[in-house]
Amino acid sequence: MTRYRIGIDVGGTHTDIVLAQADGPGPVSRYRIEKIPSTPHNPAIAVLAGVEKLIASGAAPAEIEFFAHGTTVSTNALLQMKGAKLGVLLNTGMRGVLEVQTQARDGWPPFDHLFRKPEPLARPRFVREISGRMDFAGEEVEPLDEEAVRQAARELREDGVNAFAICFLFSFMNATHEERAAALIREIAPDAFISCSSRVLPRIREWPRFSTTMLNAWLAPVLSDYCAQIGNGLDSLKVTTRQRFLMQSNGGVMPLAADAQVNAVRTLLSGPAAGVGAASWLLAQKQGWRNLVTMDIGGTSCDVAFIEDGEPVEQAEGEIDGRIAAVPAFQMTTIAAGGGSVAWIGASGLLEVGPHSAGATPGPACYGKGGANPTVTDANLLRGALNADYFLGGRMKLDSAAAHAAVTKIAPAMNCDVREAAAGIVRLVNARITDAIRVEAAKKGVDLTNHTLVPFGGAGPLHAAQVAEELGIKRVLAPPNPGAFSALGLLCSDVRHDYMRSGLAPLDTLDPVYMESCFRALEDQARQEFEQEGLGGSERKFIRSLDMRYAGQGYELRIVVDEEHGTMNAQTLRSIAEQFHREHELTHGHAARDAAIDVVSYRLRALAPMPKYTPEPAAANLQLARPQPAGRRRLLFAPGREFDVDVWRRSDLAPGWRGAGPAIIEQEDSTTIIPDGWTVSVDRWRNLVLERQS
Repeated sequence: MTRYRIGIDVGGTHTDIVLAQADGPGPVSRYRIEKIPSTPHNPAIAVLAGVEKLIASGAAPAEIEFFAHGTTVSTNALLQMKGAKLGVLLNTGMRGVLEVQTQARDGWPPFDHLFRKPEPLARPRFVREISGRMDFAGEEVEPLDEEAVRQAARELREDGVNAFAICFLFSFMNATHEERAAALIREIAPDAFISCSSRVLPRIREWPRFSTTMLNAWLAPVLSDYCAQIGNGLDSLKVTTRQRFLMQSNGGVMPLAADAQVNAVRTLLSGPAAGVGAASWLLAQKQGWRNLVTMDIGGTSCDVAFIEDGEPVEQAEGEIDGRIAAVPAFQMTTIAAGGGSVAWIGASGLLEVGPHSAGATPGPACYGKGGANPTVTDANLLRGALNADYFLGGRMKLDSAAAHAAVTKIAPAMNCDVREAAAGIVRLVNARITDAIRVEAAKKGVDLTNHTLVPFGGAGPLHAAQVAEELGIKRVLAPPNPGAFSALGLLCSDVRHDYMRSGLAPLDTLDPVYMESCFRALEDQARQEFEQEGLGGSERKFIRSLDMRYAGQGYELRIVVDEEHGTMNAQTLRSIAEQFHREHELTHGHAARDAAIDVVSYRLRALAPMPKYTPEPAAANLQLARPQPAGRRRLLFAPGREFDVDVWRRSDLAPGWRGAGPAIIEQEDSTTIIPDGWTVSVDRWRNLVLERQS
């Protein structure tokens, strides 16, 4: 029986679809891709249209065993401030936390004199203070005022509030008050979405916990409606598999029907996370490329991440548009620099690119859908990087005249002709991406000369070699289908859930039996959720870790508890202490081995491994006959760097082929530029390997 697995990634311009197929019980090792225009007003339309297209092409619905989807619905709702009408319940006297926050400009330049805090998710009149208090040990100091909760629920419901965030002090030690308040609200507003901080983020520090819980509640109705639309659409198409998943920010997938009241905030980086996961599984773990910089350039943005020694760099607390989201996620930097980014002349008379994007509708001028502003895609077409007759493998024709008319609007202000203006747009975008990568590498202490740049997204390979040149990176690795790499990453992911609980105490006072019980409680919770999700019979893996710090510090380091030690015991605690000292020295340049160590939080990552797409390498070099170029084209890099170059079709290049720049390699979902001074080869995994010559 044929088995199908579907991965769908929604981009700003196109929705990428990968259909992997296996004709027997073995691993899935072959796939095909489809691209359809995105529908920004409702991304679900394009997603379901893509599934319908696959079914029409012969994929029987009953034979589709797996569906995974990466979405930007949560991110877009936050950036466009289109979330729920939110009510917040706090302890009496704690309203000021929403204003004071951390007293820092989270994610914003410290010297920006135009800085303004982001718009509050909940209007002040929708915030209610409720009497009742737990102490730091989880003991009740004052009983919950249940009548005040009922009154707040009635008033907020009458004001149209449809989502509630309940954020009480020390609820991570004792959630009784939060759970009771939620039950009372459900009696009065049964259809409301309710997020309790003790469920969303059971950890110390009020503002990160409050911010994350409010984000979750504010996004929950949006994500829930979207998931319901996808689920109902799959039902109508008779796709019956229970394995329907949504990508999370941590690189794992969760069931599409998962509780949005707890998990909505975990999808804020759902879209770009899949590509990083693909690089980790396919390139680092299966092919041995251990240190990578990923560069995902789509229609609206460029997302950058790092993979160190085979593992993506993660963060326990991130920032989205100036708001704290304290959930595990890949550490990524997003720049408004995509193929649809609009070029314009600023008030200073200088060229600017982005942050505005032409999106999918109308798109770049060359798409012929009514766009009139010059974009990066228009610039790449005019400088000769793109083939007007072979875009998307020839299924879409680009309008060179429309691109020329668009760039003509800004060329006079740049004091150059249209093609030079186009090259200038591309150089500016490359410079912005280069600066972002350089800054992030400096923050992490990464030596870029020891890393390989991995470009993907439709526009990634167009810019990769020139970006690498500026950064001093000597190697670029373009995977076989860069434009669909993120969609493919959805077929390379496990179901992944993260759990935590805070329990601040000095390490030398902790009983290993108590610590073991903390981890066992988290593991029991994970097992229960896997059972509810229909994954009870699957192989599971639990990874334990601790947030630790020297006593008195205001930040923690995460220390993984080695599996070899099994249950917690005195030897495990000594090993953990030494691990912490080493990690602190590696991260901060020093260790204080005589200082007391605090354990702040217990963490558990629960994995339910899923069958993954696994490529088959070529047995040997296959390039026996010498392929011929598909044509020649004039390519402009910068004034004084213009060449007539060979244009190759990637489908003609088998493992073992070698060439040299300047050249262009075209394929259905992307185009790769090889500058002068670079060589290119096809390795046994069918990657394009670009190397800079000394």
